[in-house]
Amino acid sequence: MADPFLDHDAAAALVEARHGDPFAVLGPHETPQGRVLRVLTPGAQSVAAVSGGATTPLKQTHAAGLFEGIIPSGPYTLRINWGAAVEETEDPYSFPLLLGDLDLHLLGEGSHQNIGLCLGAQPMTINDIPGVRFAVWAPNARRVSVVGDFNTWDGRRHPMRLRVQAGVWEIFIPRLMPGAIYKYELLGPDGQLLPLKADPFAWQAEVPPATASIVADIDAIPVPPPRKRPSNYPQQPISVYEVHAGSWARGDGNSTLGWEELGDKLIPYAVEMGFTHLEFLPVMAHPFGGSWGYQPLSQFAPHASFGPPEHFARMVARCHEAGLGVILDWVPAHFPSDPHGLAQFDGTALYEHSDPREGYHQDWNTLIYNLGRREVRNLLIGSALHWLERYGVDGLRVDAVASMLYRDYSRGPGEWVPNIHGGRENLESISFLQELSEVIAQRCPDRLLIAEESTAFPGVTTKARDGGLGFDFKWNMGWMHDTLHYMQREPVFRRFHHGEMTFGLVYAFSERFMLPLSHDEVVHGKGSLIGKMPGDEWQRFANLRAYLSFMWTHPGKKLLFMGGEIAQEREWDHDRSVDWHLLDDARHSGVQRLVRDLNRLYRGTPALHTQDSVPEGFAWSVIDDADNSVFAYLRLDSGSGKPVLVVCNFTPVPRHDYTVGVPVAGAWQEILNSDAAIYGGSNMGNSGMVQGKAEGSHGHPASLTLTLPPLATIVLTPAGE
Repeated sequence: MADPFLDHDAAAALVEARHGDPFAVLGPHETPQGRVLRVLTPGAQSVAAVSGGATTPLKQTHAAGLFEGIIPSGPYTLRINWGAAVEETEDPYSFPLLLGDLDLHLLGEGSHQNIGLCLGAQPMTINDIPGVRFAVWAPNARRVSVVGDFNTWDGRRHPMRLRVQAGVWEIFIPRLMPGAIYKYELLGPDGQLLPLKADPFAWQAEVPPATASIVADIDAIPVPPPRKRPSNYPQQPISVYEVHAGSWARGDGNSTLGWEELGDKLIPYAVEMGFTHLEFLPVMAHPFGGSWGYQPLSQFAPHASFGPPEHFARMVARCHEAGLGVILDWVPAHFPSDPHGLAQFDGTALYEHSDPREGYHQDWNTLIYNLGRREVRNLLIGSALHWLERYGVDGLRVDAVASMLYRDYSRGPGEWVPNIHGGRENLESISFLQELSEVIAQRCPDRLLIAEESTAFPGVTTKARDGGLGFDFKWNMGWMHDTLHYMQREPVFRRFHHGEMTFGLVYAFSERFMLPLSHDEVVHGKGSLIGKMPGDEWQRFANLRAYLSFMWTHPGKKLLFMGGEIAQEREWDHDRSVDWHLLDDARHSGVQRLVRDLNRLYRGTPALHTQDSVPEGFAWSVIDDADNSVFAYLRLDSGSGKPVLVVCNFTPVPRHDYTVGVPVAGAWQEILNSDAAIYGGSNMGNSGMVQGKAEGSHGHPASLTLTLPPLATIVLTPAGE
């Protein structure tokens, strides 16, 4: 009778971690000689199979820890003597196929919208046995193993089974519990061992500089309750407070605050300031804090420095309880090349392009996702849904969209590859963004999708079905650059650059815009917002107050980076807190009070937000007074019909008896004046009320005669109901 034990070559392949199909030889197998059991446990002194009341010792057939024997039929466990301890557990190689046919089909075609619950480490119970199912996409690897603190990081202990039709490797490890630390060990297609890889689909990761994944206790992450959100975002007031979670405030010894402590301070502050949303710089796990999160390695795990996933989920829930929406910055454009990450994941360019002219980003020294691969798109769309649905966030702001849209972005001649039509547009990225917006519109129709896009690419906020990209809003980078350039000029020279403040209205309604004064404007030597303002100390603060008031009354939703609301003097430093001590200075607390009042005015005045994206919501009154650097415009609301007049004087010279055209005569109330004493101004203005005359001016049937304070913005509206 033939020997049921493994031949020398197969045994050698197992113990040398070269075997590509371990389930074909390990575990129980029926043979003519009976039911043979093979177990590979390097380091064990002995192994026995326990079935019912019977114990069957296995024979060690290889010195490296291969044990074999004939066992009776029926369920069994393994009793493993490690010398210092005896372990009794189920055999990972006794479990049937794990992923179902539908999962494999959807994974294979790259359309599994619940991929975060399919791949990665999923705690579950199989045949009444608790454990963790691991699954990872690595179609070109010769062998993949799960390694971790539970198997002494030995790739021979838990080699996985390849499901060929999807290129996915799987294994169920019984009795493994959440909290286990793990990585994947892969043998590349050339037979070379790759650096240990973190799990691309892990829900939890170690605190950097450690790089392993953690089996998350998914059941401990609270499921977000239903939340009523607006269905008409273009007509809603949206005022976003952009926050870097690690530096809004710091703890003792300059330590990083966790989500619980941060929430205790940040949430009531944002509510008191009148913001509608918090937008966090990327909270996805990233290896380098200096990237601010914009080089994430895990698209599913919250960054561990702020606490476990359940703490982040609770942070979102607390924001919602306080009436704040939560937006996350999300990065589908590129990823870092750290060896434990996605780069050359299975020994090939799996997630990135193989050609560096397509796959390497020169600006950031990162790799570019190959969005022509359905499986890569599936990872990213699955990630977007993960944050929107599982954590209940209210929107995503997609980073670096411009770099995705053009193949020659930041590249010279010969450094890029044309598309199939010979053009520069990145057709795969365009298609991906359209698919992303359509999926979110179907699955999460009440969530926001915002583009950071700095070019004139058409149709960013046009629906994908109509040929656009499908975003809800686009950052208006042109408005930000033009107006900041204007404000940085000495007032005496602004008359020669009047168009920098008006040009934004030429295209303001071509897309749905958000006006961003973001973190990008207060780093890399650009100085702070207050640092950009010219003049003496009084003029600097007056300039900033006038500019913020101009922004809050200009068409477009609002975004302000933390520190801007208190006129922080220094550039942002991700390792330091906002300089809250500045609020002891009335100049800084005055700016803070102004921003709070601007938010309240903006949210409570329909004309300032209901027609942000349509030309009917705006009309110029004074556009051509370059000599005096004065601008006046009307914001209009179709519902109440009550207009708002905004007048900006961007010189330090007060203007008396200044005539401005308005649509109706009668009493007009001054409802905001950035020069008010409570904000740190000179308290010049119109005593709260102005009487309009039925004398036409600037193309309007009536007019007001106003006092314009120096370096100030005033806001008026018809008095009464």
